[in-house]
Order: sequence, then structure tokens, then C-alpha cells
Amino acid sequence: MSAKGHRLEKGGRIDRSTTLHFSFNGKNYTGYEGDTLASALLANGVSLTARSFKYHRPRGIVGAWVEEPSTIVELQGDDQSSNHPVTTVKLKEGLRAKSVNCWPSPDFDLLSVNQLFSRLLPAAFYYKTFKWPHWHWFEPAIRRAAGLAQAPQLPKTKDNYENRYGNCDILIIGAGPAGLVAALCAARSGLRVMLVDDGYEAGGSLLSSKVNIDGGNAVDWVTSVIEELSSFNCTTILQNATAWGYRESNLVLITEHNPEAESLYKRTWRVRAGHVIVATGAIERHLPFADNDRPGVMLCSAVSTYVNRYAVLPGRQLVVFSNNSSVYQAAAGFLEAGMNIVAIVDSRDHVSDAERELVPGVKILAAHEILKTHGKKRLNGVTVRQRGGQSLNRIDCDLVCVSGGWSPTVHLFSQSRGTLKFNETLAAFVPDTPEQATSVVGAASGVFNLPELFIDSADKTGLILSEAGYRKPVYKVPEVSSDINFTISPLWFVEQEKPTDSAFVDLQNDVTVNDIQLAIREGFGAVEHMKRYTTAGMGLDQGRTGNINAIGVVAHETGATIEDIGTTTFRSPFVPIEFGAIGGLREESVIFPYRHTPVTQWNKDNGAFMYESGARWRRPGYYPLPNETFQQTVNREATTVRSGVAVYDGSPLGKFELKGPDALRLLEVLYTNSFASLEINNGRYGIMLNEDGLIIDDGVTFKLGENHYLMSTSTGHADDVYKHMEHFLQVERPDWKVRITVITCQWANATICGPDARKVMESLDCSIDLSAEAFPFMSIRTGTVAGIPARVCRVSFTGELSYEINVASRNLLSLWEQIIHAGKDFKLVPIGSEANHVLRVEKGFLSLGHEVDGTTDPVDLGMSWILSKNKSDYIGKRAVEIRRSKKGPRRELVGLLTEDPNRMIPEGAPLTPNGTAAPSEGLVTASVWSVVNGRVVSLALLYDGRNRMGETVCVRLKDEIIKATVTTPCFHDSEGKLLRS
Repeated sequence: MSAKGHRLEKGGRIDRSTTLHFSFNGKNYTGYEGDTLASALLANGVSLTARSFKYHRPRGIVGAWVEEPSTIVELQGDDQSSNHPVTTVKLKEGLRAKSVNCWPSPDFDLLSVNQLFSRLLPAAFYYKTFKWPHWHWFEPAIRRAAGLAQAPQLPKTKDNYENRYGNCDILIIGAGPAGLVAALCAARSGLRVMLVDDGYEAGGSLLSSKVNIDGGNAVDWVTSVIEELSSFNCTTILQNATAWGYRESNLVLITEHNPEAESLYKRTWRVRAGHVIVATGAIERHLPFADNDRPGVMLCSAVSTYVNRYAVLPGRQLVVFSNNSSVYQAAAGFLEAGMNIVAIVDSRDHVSDAERELVPGVKILAAHEILKTHGKKRLNGVTVRQRGGQSLNRIDCDLVCVSGGWSPTVHLFSQSRGTLKFNETLAAFVPDTPEQATSVVGAASGVFNLPELFIDSADKTGLILSEAGYRKPVYKVPEVSSDINFTISPLWFVEQEKPTDSAFVDLQNDVTVNDIQLAIREGFGAVEHMKRYTTAGMGLDQGRTGNINAIGVVAHETGATIEDIGTTTFRSPFVPIEFGAIGGLREESVIFPYRHTPVTQWNKDNGAFMYESGARWRRPGYYPLPNETFQQTVNREATTVRSGVAVYDGSPLGKFELKGPDALRLLEVLYTNSFASLEINNGRYGIMLNEDGLIIDDGVTFKLGENHYLMSTSTGHADDVYKHMEHFLQVERPDWKVRITVITCQWANATICGPDARKVMESLDCSIDLSAEAFPFMSIRTGTVAGIPARVCRVSFTGELSYEINVASRNLLSLWEQIIHAGKDFKLVPIGSEANHVLRVEKGFLSLGHEVDGTTDPVDLGMSWILSKNKSDYIGKRAVEIRRSKKGPRRELVGLLTEDPNRMIPEGAPLTPNGTAAPSEGLVTASVWSVVNGRVVSLALLYDGRNRMGETVCVRLKDEIIKATVTTPCFHDSEGKLLRS
């Protein structure tokens, strides 16, 4: 077969009529529709595509799919995203990509100087080298040199994510030959089937194979199966979708890449299946020998993929190096494509006649091994020797195809808690006992022979159907052209000629045989210890091509069996998944719609910028006027509250009514302070702890009558508080007589706040005596406001005189509009949560998610007064007492005043001694521009903070140090006179 350059003139699964233009590392190239970025680069003769992680050695493309360890790229432009194996990037018009971890380019990388110091950079060198004067002297340089691509600085043009739930009778993971047979059998039986495959098209290994099925092309057989599956209404096919997590109760996490919906970038499925069939195939292993990382050394299966699927010749003069029989069929395809096989180096002692017949005329060196490669930025030859011998023979070549055997892709099976066993015949770990309703078929179960694979998949699927009570369909196993039996003689690594030779086991993290041997000598021979000490298998590829070799090296060095050594833990995700895809960020309501208050539309119509305030409630953040900046809006709203009057929508706050003879007993257990002395129509602030003595919520509870209480909670934690109360009643005290009614949506409220709040209330024809004597702070009254029945509470989150008017939800809009109308005479304005945040920081009021971060208790926040000393018990009491009995400082709530009064501090910024990168001694929880102080004020949690008043502390940011003075955490009306006025 003829070729132009590196591209065959015929064949492959590419569309030569559609030329695509792309750039790589700033150079322009062309490819075809159907190419991956990897195949297009190889077709353009680009062999040097990357630099290695630690030593910055020249690297080229090694694999053809997710197993690729060497060439990781960063996409630019509209597609900007980081750390993609070059083999998984689908080529498209205008694609721009660059190599990661090299500067200025792979051709000339300044950090390649690391190779000169490789003897000083062995496994775990950072643990043993940078001990003096201090790690933080070296940390910045080490961190700059480490890592792969930088995180994208801007959002993608298409950056929407969606979550979706699904369920099916049978979920089949993998649409290779085994998965297609399983899907066909299940679908013909009438089951609800979901077929998931991570490739751009179904077929798996058949897309790169020359095998004939039922007398025709393998791809034609794949097409016919997909067409039949698509005809079943009960079958769902997810293509270009990766199953990356297998949880309990057969819950599988799947992410679709570029789903059909134009607005979506990724869609993540959470699928619950009656039975899961794992048909994930197997991955070819590399072989460790000296300089086996040189560009031009590739997996044999990858070369076969590029030749047969993409019509690309990665080289012309090739040497095949293997310890198993699978390379001979691949080599036959190479010969058919016009490639010259200089030699097949087979480490096995015997090569069968059937294998020799596949490659007539090719020199086969049995019982031989490649000692090392030659070349600089591209392979130009290898040195071969007989196993156990001394004579060396150089062979010139530009491509080495290696195969160290096959490892079944058992990652998902292991995540499901299924156990593995080592198969000596296959020299691989294979599935043993499933923990869930899981079956493994095909190459993933260790069946590598294609005819046997079809039978294995059909039989196991039939057994699943029979056990579930379904009719086993009539299925004729396809006839397949002859396939040689798989045999292997393990070769975990080639003994090195020199101690300084680098035989790479993990090409992504630059882990060599020497590194593993060093780890064993230093006491880290246990497989999990070895993994962490050397970083073997800890890269993006999860050691897919090298982990078993690493275990083999450990076995060789320790004398233990591979079965006894075992594997490292397989953790999800199987491939890197964006946080957005996991969290399901979305701009439209998909599954959990937003919750709206009765005045949401009024707020939108009047220019409010809407926020989520917790528990999916939408609430105004601020109300900007034309040509007004965000900060100007917040300042205006906060100033209005301090000097005039404003109104805000407080409807999302959690609201519960507690009734029953044991209602008080429940409050006494839930809250740290006592409610026994609370009188009717009065309220009391309380803090609720969990069993660990940490704050979970705060709020005010009013006594409406004997055995009748109204409890308010924060918006975001309302559901958690309800669960907390119900759990206690149902599990701890089911004998208590108390009923909890959720009234969050039944009652809505508008809160009028500011010095003129009483005047506005009086103008609303309020039937309640509003004088401070008749209606004091922390009390509740019932009456009418603007002719609407209401419960009015005197509470304050702003630190000013406030009236919280609670009405039936259907009446809030009417009340709101009357407040706005009546307030015009007093220049009343609506305010949002941003102004509320400023006002509460000025007062030093705590906020969940800021000062209450899941690690604080009341004493940390200066509220030891709220811990009752007279109550015998409450939830969290013992935990608080134990914590307080321990010595050592804790983070305490303080205020901060920056040296520059205009300098805002980012929330979460760490406080460090002298601004160094030493361990943090606290963090900033809130920082706002205070309208009453005319400067920035901040709250923080600082170790031993209350004993450090007046001290200067350092806030460490990425590029600067901000100095601030520690002060009390209240910046306005510390005596509370205004809110009690």
C-alpha cells in the first residue's frame, strides 16, 4: 500500500474530502475529519511532542487512547482546557493546542538541564533534600517546576453542564465486541438496556482490526449491531461517554463529552442499574528497558490503531519487541500497509509456527531482548542481545513497537469492591468475585481470543437473563477469521547494562526501575508505599501501561509473588473529570428548580440582581440604579439603612412551629441556652450544636403560647435543622409529644429596618402599639399591617431598629407594594443580601458559611455566655467541655483593620506569621467597605485572637502581604442601643 509522507493513500476511518486546519505549539498543520490530534501530528511527521514530567526528556506519542502517558496537551482559544492526552482530542477546524510542562517548546526546553542532575533527583528526593534552611525557601521554585498545564483563566465559550439520572435493567460499559454482543442479547430479550462507550464511535478494538466477522469487514458487523440496537425503544446508547465511577448499589457515574444539546459542554449521568456488565477491554503494557521513553517507541496496539484506523505510518523501519503472541497479527497488518519490519525481538524461548506464518520473511529473534535505544530527539536504532548473553547487536530503525502483555481494564470492577486474582497464564490481574450485581465479559475478564470472547459474552449475558427470569434469546455467535491463541512469558523489565541507565516503568511521572529498587531498599516495598514514594501510577493515566510492571519489579526484588503483593487501590474517576461536570453547574433549572418568594417578580421588574441565598431560594443581591457600580449600589443601600429606612425580603428564612407538651423539652435539648424562663410573646436567640459540639445553626425562637413556639433558622440550613430535630425525636425520644410543622413557605416576610422604621410602620395603619415600651426588642405581636393579618417580630440582623412583618404568603406582594408606596415619604429603598452582609459585619454578627465554618463552637466566637451552666445536658455539651479541657490555642473571632483603610481583603485569605508561607494561624471570614466607618473592616478567625488585641498580623495573598491590626469584632453600636430603640 502506497503512502504520501506518513499518510496512506487509502484506508482508515477518516474523511479525506474534509481537510481540517489546526496548530500545535504555534505551528500550523492539516488533518482530516475523523483524525485525533495525535493521528494528525503523526501524519505530519511530528515525533517530538512533549517533555517528561521530572527530567524533561524528549517524549513522543506512545498510545492511542486514554492509556497515553507521555503527551499531554493544553487546548487554547474557545476550547481552552487543561491536561488532555493528545490521543483523546478529536481534531476539528481551527483547533489550537500546545504541549504542557515545557518552555519555551518541546524542541528546546530549558528545564531539560534536569537530566544532568538525574542522580540527585531520585525517588522522593524532595523528602530527603530540602531540609535546611527551610522548605519554604525552595517551595516556590519546586511548585513552579512541578505540575502540568495551568488552570484556564477564562470560562469556555461553551461551559454549561447538566446532571441527569437514569435507571435500567442492564448497564453495559464498553461497546467493543464483547459489549456489543451483550447489548444485543439483552435488548432482544426486551430488557431496558443502556450501552455506554467512551470512544467517538462504537467498535472498540474492532475499529483497528483487519479481522473478518461473518465473512465481512469487522466495521460492517459493528454498524449492523448498532443499527439493530437503535431500533429497540428500550435501548439507550451513550457514545463518547465515560463511565468513571462505580458506587454502591450499582450506581454508576457517567459523563457525556459534548452531548447533542448545543448549549451543553458536558452531561453527567447517575445511573442505577439492575445488573452491570463490564466490557471495558484490556490495555497493552509497556516494557521497561534502557531509554524506552525515546520518541519513536510506541505500544504495538497503538501503532496498529494509527495504521488501520487513521491510515498513518508512525515509522517506516520498525522493530517489534514483545513477550507475547499478540504482536504477530499486528505485524501482519504492518506488512500489508507497506512497513518494513526489520526484526521481531521476542523474549519468549519459543515462537509457534502459526505465529511465524503470519509474518513470512521477517527476521524473528526468539529469546532476545532490547537492551537500549539510540537517538536524541527521535529514535534511530536499538541494541539487541540474547537473554542471558553478552553479545550485542545494533539494529537501525525509526520505530519500536513494544508489547509487554495485556492488563484487563478492571478499574470499575475494583471500584465496585470486586476482588481480583493474578492469572499466571495471562500474567495479569483478572476479576474474581463481584461484590455487587456485576459481570465482566471479554478481554476485561481475561478472554483475549476473539472467537472465545464472543462466546464468553453471549454465555454470561444469557446466564444473567436466565437468573432474572427472562427468556434467553436465540443468538448465533459470529464466525471469526482465525485467531492465534494468546501466550506470554512475563518480562517485567530488562536488566540494565549500566547502573545509570534509565528504564522507565511509569512514563508520565518519570519513574524508573532504579526508583522502585531504591524505594524497596529504603523500606517502602509495600505496594501502596512504593506508589506514593515513587509516584508510580499517580498521574493522569493512573499507570495504565506501567502499574503491573511496577508490581513485577517489586516481586522480582523482594522474592514475593505478584499475587501476594497485590495491586494498588483503583479510585475514581477513571479519567480526569471537570468539577463542573461532577457538580452539574447549569444556567437553567433542570432537576432542582429554584424556589421563589411572592415578590421575586417584583424584584426582577425593579432591576434586582438575583442571588441564590441557600436551599435553592432566589433572593435579591442588590438593586443597582442606572450607571451605578456594584460597590456604589451596596454603599447606597447600606447608608440608607444606617441613616433612613429600607426594606428587604426575608421570606427564605427557615420557619417552624413546635407544638406539644414536650416542645420546651425539645428546645432545651437542641439549644445551648435555656428557654424555660421565656415568656409568651417574647423571643430568645439560640445556637444549635451537633454531637461534636460544633455550630450547625442559629436563630430566634418565640413563645406564642403554652407549649407553642415559633422557631426561625438560617435559609441554607433549614432542611438540615429539620432533619436534626426529626432524627432526635424519632431515634432518641420517640416518646416525646411534640409536633414540628414546616411553615417556611406558608409565611413570608418583609423586614423594615433603619432609624425611620417605626415611622413607616405607623404610616401603614398598623394596629399594634409600636412604642419601645409596649413592643420591645426580641418580642412578637399579632395584629394587622396595612389591613393584612400579620405577626410582627422585633429582631434585627442589621443592627438597626427593625420590624419583621410575617404574613400569609399570598398577601406578601400586596404588603410589599404598600410598604414601597408608604415609604416614599421617607425615601425608603429595597435592599439586597449584599448590603445586609455589610451591615452584619459592621455589627460583628456571625454568619453560617463565614464565621461558622464547621469547625467553630460558641466559645471560639466569643459567645461563651450562651452555653448554659445550669442545664444538665444539651446536644454537643460534652463535646464542648472536652474540647475546652484541652490545652492549646483555638481560632477565635476578631476584627481586623488594614493599614490601608481602602484595601479590601479576599474572604478566606490566610493569616500567617510575618507573611511567610508558614502554616496558617487563621483566616479572614469577611471583609467589607463600612459606610459608617468610612473604611474597610474585616472579621477573622485567629489563633488566640482575644489575647492579641492591638497586634499587627499579616494577610498573605498570592502576590502581596497585607498588614492589619487586631481589634474587637464589632465596628458599630457595640452597646446595641440602636436595635433596642
